[in-house]
Amino acid sequence: MPTILIIDDNPAVGTALEVLFSLNELRSLRAESPKAGLDLLAREPVDLVIQDMNFVADTTSGDEGVALFQRIREQHPDLPVILLTAWTHLEAAVGLIKAGAADYLAKPWDDRKLMATVNNLLELGEARHELAQTRAGSRQRRNALERDYDLRGLVFADPASESVLSLACQVARADIPVLVTGPNGAGKERYAEILHANSAVKDGPFVAVNCGALPSELIEAELFGAEAGAYTGANKSREGKFEAADGGTLFLDEIGTLPLAGQVKLLRVLETGRFERLGGNRERSVKVRVVSATNADLSALIAEGKFREDLFYRLNGIELRIPSLAARPRDILPLARHFLPAGKRLGEDAERTLQRHPWPGNVRELRNVMQRAALLVQGNTVSAADLGLPAASPPVPGSVADEPDRAAIEAALARSGGVLAQAAAELGLSRQALYRRLDRLGIARD
Repeated sequence: MPTILIIDDNPAVGTALEVLFSLNELRSLRAESPKAGLDLLAREPVDLVIQDMNFVADTTSGDEGVALFQRIREQHPDLPVILLTAWTHLEAAVGLIKAGAADYLAKPWDDRKLMATVNNLLELGEARHELAQTRAGSRQRRNALERDYDLRGLVFADPASESVLSLACQVARADIPVLVTGPNGAGKERYAEILHANSAVKDGPFVAVNCGALPSELIEAELFGAEAGAYTGANKSREGKFEAADGGTLFLDEIGTLPLAGQVKLLRVLETGRFERLGGNRERSVKVRVVSATNADLSALIAEGKFREDLFYRLNGIELRIPSLAARPRDILPLARHFLPAGKRLGEDAERTLQRHPWPGNVRELRNVMQRAALLVQGNTVSAADLGLPAASPPVPGSVADEPDRAAIEAALARSGGVLAQAAAELGLSRQALYRRLDRLGIARD
């Protein structure tokens, strides 16, 4: 049960608040002086404080109430405080709101308004506590991954990245093919490197080939090698990528672009571990861990007759889906700082701009933006202007445009782990306002 500390030297006020909270199934503690209130805070876990602004020893200025609030903030910076004030202390209360007080209510108060404020603050506090626990657990898991596995310098902070990375580390030692999917620029090759670095063949070679960058007539020679005279210009025998990767990992990027003839030969190698060089008649054997990657919809290519279904199932022993950068927003700033040279830092306006950008080019686009900014910045602090990204038009205060849009709401929900109260606080909305906005935009509350 949440606990509320009442600090007020008027017994009638304290009793009225105790009764009100009891009727609403909330536990309360009472203190009749600032010192007694601070002593209780030092001994008891408290979720919310309601404090008077003026005490008997200081009935006119409110200075003792100000001093009490400041002590609470110093000793318990995250504890929400509601101020009870007479009209003569309204100006001081407004000043304390700016200093971090959660709210103020004039005496005599409205019970419904007070309970609405109390419930909102308690729910927000619970959400923050849950978020802190989630982040603490995430830090522990992240530290364990970094301690137990070779992550090839991967920079990540978002739970979505942590989930994929954890799966990659779990399957790395399994002798099964892995299909890495995700949009262009999301970092698929880095995950292939992580799979190899933590595999049973980590001491063997890691060979990468971009199937989409090869002319169709040379793909077979590139993958399987060729004997002298196999094609015009082939003056001597050459080994292919499979032979080069023997005892290690072969990474086939853009596998969806592989022609059907190459797919047939690749399927045979995956099934038997044997192949012939182009223009040759001697079978060769290799032991290779195959990791492939694509940004294409292979199911659609299969339906169109452009990709073999049996090859798909051979490649897709397990699938790693790399989310877009927009779907892992907590990675944005750590990655941006990683791409900056030593001695350079991000300004607050640059951080806001980076977090609001949709990143259609994903990590590759972010890297290019930061490299450009590092060249253009005057001094050590990168500003929003140095990024060269389109700036959002400033909203008209009080207008509909002043409300957060779908992208801002979805980003806040992602950062809060779906905790609505936390997302509402970040967006500067009440929970009720966020509910209305979700309903208007057709975003499910769950």
